[in-house]
Amino acid sequence: MHHVSILRPEMPRRSRDRPIETVSRRLLTRAEAAASLGMSVAHFERFVQPFVKVVPCGQLLLIEPGSLDRWVQEHARVASAVA
Repeated sequence: MHHVSILRPEMPRRSRDRPIETVSRRLLTRAEAAASLGMSVAHFERFVQPFVKVVPCGQLLLIEPGSLDRWVQEHARVASAVA
């Protein structure tokens, strides 16, 4: 019986001099979304999450940042109007 070795081409290695580019986030976790609005996760889940678009991914509920921006614009009021 003869054994034949299969030659595999080596994968090119990433150059150490080449910087890794940052990638903008497309979706945020509830904790990240709450932090970006300056509130607790519990407050976010109760008062914001019902009004923003979410992307279910297994047990995660991910939030679209643009949806948060729309929520802020829709709920923004002049300070004298709040009370």
